[in-house]
Amino acid sequence: MNKIESKYSDHPIRRWIIRQSLDHPKRTIVSALIFTFILASGLQFFTIDDDMLKMMPEDLPSRMSWDDIQDEFGSTEVVFIAFGHEGKDSFHTDALAKMWDLSEALEASQWVDEVTSISTSTRMDSFDGFMEIDDLQLDRDLSQDEVEAIRSYLDKNENIKKQLVSRDGDYLVAMVQPFDSIEMVGFVAEIKSISDALLKGYDIHYGGQAYFTGIFPPLIREDVKGLMATGMFIMIIILLLNLRNWTAVGMVITVIILSLGAMMGFMGWMVHLTGSGKFLFTLANTSMPIILLTIANSDGVHVMTKFFKEFRLFNHKRRAIASTMDSLLIPIFLTSITTVAAFSAMTTSPLEPLIGYGITISAGILIAWILSSTLLPSLINLKSWDANAKAIATKSVFEKAIDKLGKVVLTHPKYVFSSGLLIVIIGVFGLFKVSVDVDLSTFFKKGTELRNSMEFLGEKMNGTIDLRVRLEGDMKDPETLENMTKLQNRLEEFPKVRTSYSIANVVKQMHRTVMDDDPAYETIPESREKVNNLFTMYSMSGDPEDFSTMVDYDYSVGLVTAFSTNLSTQETFKITEATQRFMDSIFPSNMPINFTGMIVITRDLINLLIESTIFSIMFSLIIIGVIASLFFRRILWGILAVIPLTSAVLINFGFMGYFGIELSHVTAILSSIIIGVGVDFAVHYIAQFRRLSRTISEDTLSREVVDDVGYPIILDAASNMGFGALLFSAFVPIQYIGGLMVFAMVSTSLGTLTVLTALAELLKKRLIERNSK
Repeated sequence: MNKIESKYSDHPIRRWIIRQSLDHPKRTIVSALIFTFILASGLQFFTIDDDMLKMMPEDLPSRMSWDDIQDEFGSTEVVFIAFGHEGKDSFHTDALAKMWDLSEALEASQWVDEVTSISTSTRMDSFDGFMEIDDLQLDRDLSQDEVEAIRSYLDKNENIKKQLVSRDGDYLVAMVQPFDSIEMVGFVAEIKSISDALLKGYDIHYGGQAYFTGIFPPLIREDVKGLMATGMFIMIIILLLNLRNWTAVGMVITVIILSLGAMMGFMGWMVHLTGSGKFLFTLANTSMPIILLTIANSDGVHVMTKFFKEFRLFNHKRRAIASTMDSLLIPIFLTSITTVAAFSAMTTSPLEPLIGYGITISAGILIAWILSSTLLPSLINLKSWDANAKAIATKSVFEKAIDKLGKVVLTHPKYVFSSGLLIVIIGVFGLFKVSVDVDLSTFFKKGTELRNSMEFLGEKMNGTIDLRVRLEGDMKDPETLENMTKLQNRLEEFPKVRTSYSIANVVKQMHRTVMDDDPAYETIPESREKVNNLFTMYSMSGDPEDFSTMVDYDYSVGLVTAFSTNLSTQETFKITEATQRFMDSIFPSNMPINFTGMIVITRDLINLLIESTIFSIMFSLIIIGVIASLFFRRILWGILAVIPLTSAVLINFGFMGYFGIELSHVTAILSSIIIGVGVDFAVHYIAQFRRLSRTISEDTLSREVVDDVGYPIILDAASNMGFGALLFSAFVPIQYIGGLMVFAMVSTSLGTLTVLTALAELLKKRLIERNSK
């Protein structure tokens, strides 16, 4: 053992780590398992959530305004339920009886705060010059004449009708509001259970932000299970075809599974210990297990292939393990640190889930590094290996391919570098075509149930995406009410804003009612006293609490609410910017006004996405370049380390532009993934180049480096085609990530073995190190 140590381990820390695997393999394995299981026990606290609002910084003005509205007016998130038959009139006795049953069942639920529907709404009628408030639907079972009376009333009050009936009158609508701070998964499950049971025989569609917040976690859970199984299957097949040994593949997979369990457990522990929403598992995190799977696989593949090569050379297991680990401990450590640095850039993101993503994946990478450096060589040491076995004695298909690739690159380095540069330039032009969009409807394939419901609600209904304006002032002042009306009229001028309402609508309706229902008086009274009298008259037969979603108890804070159909990025910016300018022009400058709602939050999310993505790319590349420069003691090596990564990022984002793939809060993590996973290849190449340059002649150096690291790099990239599993995701942005990451694996691995190899060959006189440690 001492002879082996002295020959292959010239550093005391490396020597100690190698001795643990060679002299105490069982103890090392048990220690690694205990460490892993302690972390994995945090799975009991693992939580899936996908509330878009929790992505936003708590100090963001639109998020603060949203929270204020929730505190004052209760939960403004609602689930829309629309049922009926397309093209058939919904105003018939059975449909209204079903709406009555549905409303009663929902109101009886412990999850539901309020239901708004024809069955729960009131009507105002003029009676001898007085205002009479009564239920719009008086009973469950109605005659057709009574149904027609309801239709007639809604036709006269178009603003109310827009909220309760589809645009063509073939679907009835219920808006279901949860209690504030309630758990949305249970809330949505309860609503669907009640609705599906009562509305058999009708087409049912669901929508609204609360619905998607509640429906996403179960979908994400099932999606991750399927993706993990598919990714693992692809990886095992590719590893088996190339390593050609079940035991070797099993050892690599063991490291992967333990790393994944420990990382997900770490995420659970962070939720439990910090209570922070940063560590909730969201749609953006769906790719995280697959990413760690590929990174842990990368470490395992390098160790396993290097061991096979050394064992083939020495025919001595302990010597092969010592040589392998002495060669790889530093590169694996450095790739882990640089990968952590790349993902740590996400912690600077203003989006909450991306911060947790960066911290959690970094922890997983470090866990994979520890297990690959201790557990894996210990497992190798306990196994008896046959040096004459085909898997060890003969080269695999990938090894033979690397021989041919190396000859081409080293024979024509200038041509290879020029070809790579041309591809990058093509990618750069594609960057100008990249667009940003966070429209949830585009997250699902066309033809799926959720996509169909979203498109249905967009076409048939009067909008499910809200815009809220909170105003402080006298809500009985005619001028304020007139300005609210002007604001609503301006909002409804936008083609996709279908409806709006506020306390001003109620005042106009009350005014018309007391004036013998004359439409000419559907206006705001000219004095505050008259407005106050209308509210007093209403309270005589109605409940002032009916207005609680539009005005506070003291009539000092009002809320304007508008709903739109699905909006593109350009439409979102157009509406928010034009609305802000209009409000500035009509409301007094000293009036406190808060502008929020999902339309405004979406605008802010887009701005934050662009800002954080650009910063993340720059930060990652700079920090990796600095780390590589310091570690390899040459600025030139730091520059060379980031060239393949920069090229891959430019090519991938460029091709996003060419193929019309939008940047969203899900695909925004792509840059960190490319850099984090792709940096492994460059670091392994540079580390081996420096190591071999001390002992091998200049003429054969590049050839030896390609022979030594080319095979594990290509096998690593090929087995990481497990990313292809993401192509089977239920979510379109995740499919995009899968396809782009398969392309990124090819571009970064081949970029390292072509562009970086060609540059190293051209610059080798400046890069070669002699007699340096």
